[in-house]
Amino acid sequence: MSTKPFIMRYPALMYFVITFVISWGGVLILSTPYGMPATPDQAEKAWPIVFAPYFLGPVIASLLMTQLVSGRAGFRGLGARLRKWQVGIRWYAGALLIAPLLVGILTLLFSLVSRDFLPVVAAAEDKIGVIVQGIAVGLIFGGFLEELGWTGFAVPRLRQSYGVLCTGLIVGFLHGLWHLLPTYWATGDASGAVSLPDFIPPMFFYAGVLPAYLILMVWVYDRTGSLFISMLMHASLTASAPWILMPAATGTPLVVYYLVLTAVMWAVVGLVALSNRESLMRGKVISEACCTED
Repeated sequence: MSTKPFIMRYPALMYFVITFVISWGGVLILSTPYGMPATPDQAEKAWPIVFAPYFLGPVIASLLMTQLVSGRAGFRGLGARLRKWQVGIRWYAGALLIAPLLVGILTLLFSLVSRDFLPVVAAAEDKIGVIVQGIAVGLIFGGFLEELGWTGFAVPRLRQSYGVLCTGLIVGFLHGLWHLLPTYWATGDASGAVSLPDFIPPMFFYAGVLPAYLILMVWVYDRTGSLFISMLMHASLTASAPWILMPAATGTPLVVYYLVLTAVMWAVVGLVALSNRESLMRGKVISEACCTED
């Protein structure tokens, strides 16, 4: 039986399957010489190799599914949304500032209680280097490579059937799950066993903070239709939360920090929901036009 009808009926599902197969499959195969999980030294040396297919998974899946579902028209639509940058200064401000402001304020408050919560940039000798590296990582990996897939393909398709809230939860949950395997691989201790103080805290971030933030990202995309803005918004979170403003704390203190950040992020979602209840719940708004164009 031909798989084409199934792909056309469930394009978002197929996108997620292909993304996980490429990303997780690459991590499993390329990490074999180093073990699962790897020691800190092994992870530091080998992560560019092991993570190469991981970050390419969303991009390859997006381009492949766009070709299968929409062909050339799909790539024209993708390019149009990527080039849509004239959306108003308030959307740029929101995309670029929501994450660093919330993370920065919370980190500052926690650091008043304990210096363990001072951000990475505060303790670094080369502060400019940390900031530049964080922005580069955010733009290249979090922004471009990931969002060309998640928002470039999956979000518009899900929005045809679900509201902003449900779409954000679906993408947020799967996006968080997507981080599970590489995080496990990179958090081994010196003996090669998983280091729970290093592994568990990020799981609270991926399970709590990320879904809330993805809802905000879907809402912004829904109002702007700009893939470029979505990339900037994701880059802002990546550059601030796990990089420039990342607290030095580990283990239980870091879990507490992420729980509070989760509560704060969901509070912001609640405020947006109260003022935009109808737009968060209904389906088929801006993304229907996107998919038709695709």
